[in-house]
Amino acid sequence: MSVNGLIVLIRGGGELASGVAHRLHQSHFRVCLTEAPHPLAVRRGVAFCEAVYDGEKVIEGVTARLIASPDKVNETWQDGVIPLLIDPENKARNIIKPDVLIDAIIAKKNLGTRITDAPLVIALGPGFSAGKDVHVVIETNRGHNLGRIILHGEAEPNTGRPGAIGGFDRERVWHSSNSGLFTTQKKIGDMVAANDTVAFIGEMPVKTEIGGIIRGLLRDKTEVPKGMKLGDIDPRGIAEYCYTISDKSRTIFGGVLEAILNQFNT
Repeated sequence: MSVNGLIVLIRGGGELASGVAHRLHQSHFRVCLTEAPHPLAVRRGVAFCEAVYDGEKVIEGVTARLIASPDKVNETWQDGVIPLLIDPENKARNIIKPDVLIDAIIAKKNLGTRITDAPLVIALGPGFSAGKDVHVVIETNRGHNLGRIILHGEAEPNTGRPGAIGGFDRERVWHSSNSGLFTTQKKIGDMVAANDTVAFIGEMPVKTEIGGIIRGLLRDKTEVPKGMKLGDIDPRGIAEYCYTISDKSRTIFGGVLEAILNQFNT
């Protein structure tokens, strides 16, 4: 069976989901994304879910477009564009009938994906058991096993520790110390120094610990709970990295592609 033209439905539109969607689209799979009504992506420069707010989002020359209903999927594919639906309950799968369903929500738990949702069901990261919830789990934890396909069991538990860049890990990521309205006048791609104020939650300032370029940042005027990730800094200061697919996403895509080819390329 040829994999050309297989339908892949991806739950999620954040950084990792978008990296996988981009490369599948470039490999001539028919890709459709589903998202929540108000996505909270931080790496918005490389997140197709931004189309929920802006109508379209372009990443490395590939466009995702918000559509109102599944009956617009085929014409969107004909335009060479990835369709994106607001469908948190995953109802569109009954109409689209995907060959492959990928849970790329990265919620660290299963929000309703079932092994019966498609002939091949893949999940990214922890919260799923391969052979039970899904057919395949892809390891998302940085390190030796990143991108490995798991056919039995689960991915490594969430460490809660960001990947190190330029020798910094926790210092480069901001989390909310309180709940409230997140406001900022900064933008992705802005350069900042250590101890700069980059945002507020209510009247509480959010300050940097290190200098670099803002690579991820929540949208202005977002309500946030305590402990939520708000943004991150790349100490390398290279603007291109804010808007191009990461090495992590590309490696995870390799695991996804291996799982698909193993199932269908017979």
